[in-house]
Parts: sequence; C-alpha cells; structure tokens
Amino acid sequence: MTAVQLTPQDTVERGLALAAAEGADGCVVLVAETSSTNLRWANNTLTTNGAMRGSSVTVIATVGSGEGTAAGVIGRSSVTEDTLREIVSAAIATARAAGPAEDARSLVDGSVSAGWELEPEETSVSVYEKFAPSLGESLKQAAVEKRRLFGFANHEVVTLYVGSSTGLRLRQALPRGYVSSTGKVDAHSAWVGTATRDFTDVDALALDTELTRRLGWAGRTVSVDAGRHPTILPPAAVADLMTYLYWQLDGRDAFDGQTVFSKSGGGTRIGDALSSQPVNLHSDPALAGLEAFAFAVARSSGGSSSVFDNGLTLAATDWIRGGKLEHLMTSRYTADLIDVPTATPGIDNYVLSVDGASGTTDDLVAGLDHGLLLTCLWYIRVVEPQTLLLTGLTRDGVYLVENGEVTGAVNNFRFNESPVDLLARFTAAGATVPSFSREWGDYFSRTATPPLLIPDYNMSSVSQAS
Repeated sequence: MTAVQLTPQDTVERGLALAAAEGADGCVVLVAETSSTNLRWANNTLTTNGAMRGSSVTVIATVGSGEGTAAGVIGRSSVTEDTLREIVSAAIATARAAGPAEDARSLVDGSVSAGWELEPEETSVSVYEKFAPSLGESLKQAAVEKRRLFGFANHEVVTLYVGSSTGLRLRQALPRGYVSSTGKVDAHSAWVGTATRDFTDVDALALDTELTRRLGWAGRTVSVDAGRHPTILPPAAVADLMTYLYWQLDGRDAFDGQTVFSKSGGGTRIGDALSSQPVNLHSDPALAGLEAFAFAVARSSGGSSSVFDNGLTLAATDWIRGGKLEHLMTSRYTADLIDVPTATPGIDNYVLSVDGASGTTDDLVAGLDHGLLLTCLWYIRVVEPQTLLLTGLTRDGVYLVENGEVTGAVNNFRFNESPVDLLARFTAAGATVPSFSREWGDYFSRTATPPLLIPDYNMSSVSQAS
C-alpha cells in the first residue's frame, strides 16, 4: 500500500491534532520544503546538472505549564501520514521524560498569515536561462586562452510552514543562489564568487574577466616572509571573517563568560565600544536582496534561540552601531537572563558598513604603497574564544601591491587574527556591497561587507598550501 503524502498544511494540522489527542499541552510543527538545482563544471566542460526536492518535518511538543514546562523535539525527512503519528508520539514521550526546560515560555500567539494556503515554491534549471549562455561562452574562451575553469552554481527555494497550537500559521518562501568559480593556469589559481536571489544579475563572463585579471597578476611570483603586513581584504574576505564574528553574538555564551563579548567580572559587553571607528553591523529580514525569514525558527534550544520562540516576529537589529556593541542574540529567556528589554534572535543576514566610506577594493589598492591583497581565506577555526582569535589559511590568490598597483602573486600564509580586533584597527574602508564568503557562503550567503585595509595583518607563518 502506497504511503499517503501530505501537503505541508495538512502535515501541520494533523500533527497539531495528534499532539492534542495524545495529551500534549502545546505543540509547534515546522515543515520545510526545499527545491534546488545546480550546475557543475570542470576543465572547461559542464559536467553535471541536476534538480532535487526535499522535505523535513520538526515536531516540538510541550507538557506541563509555567516554569514546569518540558519540551520534546523530533525531526525527520520525507514524512508520510503514517510516520507523522510516530514523530508526534516520540516528541511527546521525549517531553515527558525530560526535566523542566529553563527557557520555557508560552508558545508564540498568532493567527493565519496571508499566503498560508499556497503550495511550496520551486526552482528549476530555467533559473539559469541568462547565466548558462554566458557560462558557456566563458568556458569556450578559457579553453582558447589555455586557462582551466572549475566551478559550481546552486539555486534553492526553501518554503517554510510553521503552525502552533496557539493558532499561529506562518508561511514564507525564500530563494537563494550562488556561484563559486576557480581558474587555473599552470600552478597558479584564483577564485571569485557571488551570491544572488535569482541569477538574473549574475554574468559569468564578468566573473571570468575578474578571474583572468587575477591569474594575470600571477605572471610574476614573489616570496614574502611571514609577519605583519599592510593587507587589503576585499568584501569576500571580510565576509569570511565577519561571519564568524556574527555567529559569536550569542547572549547566553557572553553572559556565561565564554566569548569575546563577555565582560570581565561578569555580564556582557553590551554598551561597550568595540572600535573607535564608525563601524556598524546590522541585520534586517526585509533587507532588499538579502531577505531572510521574518520570524524566529528554532529546531533546538541554545544560548540565542529557543524552541518556545518559534514564530516570534523578527525586527531590524543593530548589533554594532558607531563601533559600540548594541545587542547580542537572545531568546525571550536569555533576554530576561541578561536583563535586556527585548529578545533579539539571530537573523539570517547581516550588513557590515563604515559611515562615510566609499570606493572599491581597487581604490584601496591604488592608495597603498606596499602591502598585500588577500582575496579569500579557508579552513578558519577558533583559537581563543575570549578574544575571538581565529586561525586559517590563505587560498587562491594572495598578491603583492607596490606603488598602488598589483605587481605579482605571493606565497600562501597561515594567519592569526581576531575580527573584533580588525574592526578596531582598520585604517581605510570602501563602500559596502553584497559579498560571498568562500568559507561560509554555501550555507550563509546573505551578507554585505566593505573592503578593508588592515595596516598590520598577522601572517603568522608561510604555508605550503597551494
């Protein structure tokens, strides 16, 4: 007998009804429908393309009331009518076996939002209608010019349905895409990447032009010793580092003394100046081109999130304003714990900007007498949480700048730097533009950052990576 597939709305309603019938005091059901398509190319040839669909269901059941409330969370993919009952029963059993949740709050109230009845949105290979021809031209051009191109393009649409026993019904569909492309000539390589919502604004020939320029810089190679060097970070490299900073804005971890945002002697650094520079870090689910889910989504509870907060409306938030730490990520529980007036859950985007900054990476290069241009980083890891000291490697393009021009490629390095310190030490910045992190962009791509000039970037050792 064929298993019965449910619509997302039916999954929500039946899950909530089953939870009530089995004695749960509250329930939240999240259904995520994902549609994706991708292109891959290697050695100047399109190698694969494909389209996929996926579905996942998370059931959060609560038992008890007030401070004695416990929660159980069970999630699975490809749920049918038969397996939904199993998931609900398992979530309730987990809640009954658990102790009271410290983050327990009343589930978020609400009503049925506009568009709740709509089907999940889908993407298809047609999203590449404009991009694919220009990609084909760039692959042909690279072959003629004895360059090799390797890359990946991906587009997905996630449609999320959230329903609660309080009457809340939310639906939102979010598209997201990106391109990552590497060019190689002999032993030299360069990388470019970009994020997009729909690929109408992505020109593969323009990306290849930048790759060609960077590979041309490698016509001369220079050995540079480790040490502190004046270094320009383009927006992509800034996103490599600042995304880690963004993820560390956890209010509970800061309150517990575990992060760079913890105050010596107890508490958090909210209100403290992190930089004398007019630097800002801002998130807003409604940012044009960087749209994110407009409500909290939590499949587990942590320092900055709570399963009890699912569906909580998200608002524009200044994390850093004018160099001062304004907010940390908090659930309703954590907001009370650290004594701030309003919960500020994480938002799936950020914009880093510097008041008054203008110009491009090339403008910063033109103003530098001697230093390095560092295009992307990889294998980034935390060395010291209390200072947010990170280590990692340079990759696919570190270049020498002399008298305002890029004059050659240099060897790779291991670096040790704190993005918090960088915000206090940069001496020049450009305009903020949409950026794509080489390290994190495949799953966190809604970022906008400026290029920065760091006067003393710490290249701690020479790396043999190539």
